[in-house]
Amino acid sequence: MATPSKRLLLVHAHPDDESIGQGATMAKYVAEGVGVTLVTCTGGEMGEILVPEFAHMAADQDDTLAEQRQVELSNAMEVLGVTDHRYLGGFQTYRDSGMKWHADGHAIAADDVHENAFWHADLTEAADHLVQVIREVRPQVMVTYDEFGGYGHPDHIQAHRVAMYAAQLAAVPSYKPDLGQPHDIAKIYWGAMSASKMRAGIKHLRESGEATGFEGFDESSLPPFVVEDDALTARVDARAHAEQKMAAMKAHATQITVDGPFFALSNNLGNEIWGEEFFRIAKGVACPASGSDLEDDLFAGLDC
Repeated sequence: MATPSKRLLLVHAHPDDESIGQGATMAKYVAEGVGVTLVTCTGGEMGEILVPEFAHMAADQDDTLAEQRQVELSNAMEVLGVTDHRYLGGFQTYRDSGMKWHADGHAIAADDVHENAFWHADLTEAADHLVQVIREVRPQVMVTYDEFGGYGHPDHIQAHRVAMYAAQLAAVPSYKPDLGQPHDIAKIYWGAMSASKMRAGIKHLRESGEATGFEGFDESSLPPFVVEDDALTARVDARAHAEQKMAAMKAHATQITVDGPFFALSNNLGNEIWGEEFFRIAKGVACPASGSDLEDDLFAGLDC
């Protein structure tokens, strides 16, 4: 089978992060023949279980949630058309670190973190697992989190660190040649959510009299994963694939409820709110679309 000329790598912390963050973008690029590779860093063992019949899988009971989330992730990837998915270092090499909420509204590390938690991973060891993937797949574009992991979750922060470090190491010709031939990723993006879109969505829901799921935030105090529009550099219009994204999110049944804020926004604003996905460029040169301040293609400006 021929290698696709365009190749995209996404690095996420837990099963479901990929569908929430870039599900529509992934589906769009798959449909266009782009090679899409997803690396998930943990099994999601510490996730909150929303389905009562699966409650026994919790970490403080049977501790088998990772196996269920593996099935859910596989189902989500089938919906999006992604056929190349890997766990960093192999399934359950790194355990979900868990989290707790800080008084300021962002996540921080939990009081008790498992010995094998991703938060405790040796950075070089974890990066080497990803270096091997980068040198095999040879993506022109990589997507991961910003330095705060979007909202402070320790696994998101660690995924950012591992992804950015691995991208540097993979390009060094003399670095561990046993991991493959060196490869320099041309463009790296951090996923983001548009502040103007979020404000419009919350305003619409409030005016319609529905709960938003974001009641603690106002116009000047949005969730930490929301980025002001002047910091954004790319907008991927994947509204044609928004239904696939929503179906992929629903596939993560233990983690995402259909009556939660994600689906409330979608039901009220149609495909626009979840079919447009935004990014900040972290490496490379942005190449905005004609008549726009934003790129409309993560591969813009590259000779792929």
